Amino acid sequence: MEELRYSKKRIRIYIGTLLGVILAIGLIMIYPLVWMIMSSFKETNIIFKTAGQLIPKKWVLDNYINGWKGFGGVSFGRFFSNSLFIAVVATIGTIVSSALVGFGFSRFQFRGKGILFAAMLASMMLPAQVLMIPQYLWYQKLGWVGSYLPLIVPYFFAIQGFFVYLIKNFIDGIPTELDEAAKIDGCSYYQIFMKIILPLLKPALTSACIFSFMWRWDDFLSALLYVQKSVQYPVSLALKLFCDPGSSSDYGAMFAMATISIIPSILIFLIFQRYLVDGISTSGLKG
Repeated sequence: MEELRYSKKRIRIYIGTLLGVILAIGLIMIYPLVWMIMSSFKETNIIFKTAGQLIPKKWVLDNYINGWKGFGGVSFGRFFSNSLFIAVVATIGTIVSSALVGFGFSRFQFRGKGILFAAMLASMMLPAQVLMIPQYLWYQKLGWVGSYLPLIVPYFFAIQGFFVYLIKNFIDGIPTELDEAAKIDGCSYYQIFMKIILPLLKPALTSACIFSFMWRWDDFLSALLYVQKSVQYPVSLALKLFCDPGSSSDYGAMFAMATISIIPSILIFLIFQRYLVDGISTSGLKG
């Protein structure tokens, strides 16, 4: 009994220590974000002078007011609408194309299927920087540079292999008996997809929507390469306008707009986190 009691005590100590370490690491990781949010309520000229002081002595909203005014007559709301347009349209293209391709890989048998699927998985391992120059030259010849087309059109062709893989695995878990029963009733493959598979894909599609929206909302490099006019800038690119190495930089306004820019991603994650967990952890229906 004494040994059992001692072992239980040791286990509780280990668990408490592990939780303490995890909490400490979490606080360290989230501290820069908290510091940025708190600094957005400080006066610009004292932000770095009081960098070690987390809570502002005097709370001001001037940074949010000045930051929202934007630049050159273009308010920051325009940059928000640009990001929202790119993220929403690209996400729609990603979900539609990935669902169709995933359905094809899961339910259809055709020559070269294994090779195509392996090629898709291999493309997931390629760094984006490897394809950057070929893609830019291609889009330049198409006359797309300087527009939103390179940021939107490719996603209608299932270029995000991760989502195709996620949806394909989810469909693999759906019993094929449902398809066979639908065929007996005279359903086509289109009807099977729309009336049977698609409703059951809700958790996987929601997970894909969350990830795709966040990735497109935070995308900086693609916008930097292809968007040229400041009026077309998304939020990720517009934030750099607050920092001018040749003159003064308004860090307070930049922190304020950066704080606002993370709100959509946080809200989407909090609202749909239940579907996010279901979509990743669930592989389909149990037969």
